[in-house]
Amino acid sequence: MVSLVLTLFVFAASLISLTSGAAGLGLTDLLAAFLGEGLSPRDQVVLYDIRLPRLALGLAVGAALAVCGTLLQGLFRNPLADPGIVGVSAGAGLGAVLAIVLGGLLPIGIASGLGPSLVSLAAGFGGWIATLLLYRIATSGKRTDVALMLLAGIALSALAGAATGVLTYVADDRQLRDLTFWSMGSLAGATWTKLAVTLPLIGVTLAVAPRLARGLNALALGEAQAAHMGVDVQRLKRLAILCAAAGTGAAVAVSGGIGFVGLVVPHLLRQAQGPDHRRLIPHAALLGAGLLVLADVVSRTIVAPAELPIGILTALFGAPVFLWMLLHNSLLRGR
Repeated sequence: MVSLVLTLFVFAASLISLTSGAAGLGLTDLLAAFLGEGLSPRDQVVLYDIRLPRLALGLAVGAALAVCGTLLQGLFRNPLADPGIVGVSAGAGLGAVLAIVLGGLLPIGIASGLGPSLVSLAAGFGGWIATLLLYRIATSGKRTDVALMLLAGIALSALAGAATGVLTYVADDRQLRDLTFWSMGSLAGATWTKLAVTLPLIGVTLAVAPRLARGLNALALGEAQAAHMGVDVQRLKRLAILCAAAGTGAAVAVSGGIGFVGLVVPHLLRQAQGPDHRRLIPHAALLGAGLLVLADVVSRTIVAPAELPIGILTALFGAPVFLWMLLHNSLLRGR
């Protein structure tokens, strides 16, 4: 029942996204396009080159962030864990800032060849570097210390934040505007090319994550108990970290800093249906995708014809919801 409701929610959010905007492309136009009837050249550009890639990117990024948050909360056995706490988002952000501020120092041939993809590629590379450093620090012999990984992630985030601050200090006015807008998150730059680069990583994350559900359920009882139940704990940790890094790095690379999706979505679902990761992971993908698409619709219509960065909306609504959940749980425990 929950799966059906969430699927209908994603479908409704997708229809709203495709029919919202200043171009006047409505539901009847979508139906005409689906039936093979011709659209005007302008409507074809709006639908196929602007709204569809933006919708696809929103669905992919929302699903990736929510699933990565679910994986990390299950791995750390901590409901406060999210993709930003292990340093992946900070590493991706530093890579993007390096590309924005220092990209002009690259040879002209390389810079022009990469073009608009430079920032996305640099962000993805930064996220992977942060992940490799984190895994290297937390792994000794053949054992990965989850607590050490959490602390190392906080330290790497602080270090990346300091480096980002230095680069921000030396940036010029145009670069500062680019940095500010990127850090707040947006789907405005969605293209089929970005999707082609991003979807393989996000697709792998979404395909592998459900296979980790049984191990994460066992890990909730403790590492020793999970090992007695036949779970290869070290392999589980490695796969969960790699999936979270791949999904988060790809999402941040193309959308910038979008917070609270990976933190709030798993919380909402745990309260609604319980902690079983066999249902939690696929439902998180659906809910995260739908919520981010709706947030994107609001971001491009609330101050039209301008566009509000989507990270502002997710923080504006996500933070109060998260605080309410914390207070609600605290009151329930106090009774």
